[in-house]
Amino acid sequence: MSLTLFKRDPLKLFEDVFNENVSPFFSSLVTPSFKVDIAEDDSAIFIEADMPGIKKEDIKVSMEDDVLSISAERTQSEEEKNKGYHRVERSWGCLSRSFTVGENVDADKIEAAYDNGVLKIKVPKIEPHPKTGKEITVK
Repeated sequence: MSLTLFKRDPLKLFEDVFNENVSPFFSSLVTPSFKVDIAEDDSAIFIEADMPGIKKEDIKVSMEDDVLSISAERTQSEEEKNKGYHRVERSWGCLSRSFTVGENVDADKIEAAYDNGVLKIKVPKIEPHPKTGKEITVK
């Protein structure tokens, strides 16, 4: 007869503490962020980010080198003192995500639109320039 203390690997229990499905409150405190879908075809990269409750004016999209960055700030509304809150799950603060999109994109033609809490970004691709080399004569 054997005594089974854990039905699962005990080390996995520590991983679950940080897993969003087990503890969404804890993971949102560690990394407040937003969810994205990324797709690609021959002509562009498409990014859709769920950003509910954020005003369009508070969203910033920037491109530096081959990294596309999305950042936003969600402000905290004033708590009403006469309401007895039982649970507060909505996060606030600065949110940001960055994505390496590669060198073969046209940064001047990136388009971003925000509607109903969803930010949609289209990053057009260009033909990559072949890297050229040069042979150096050794003297």
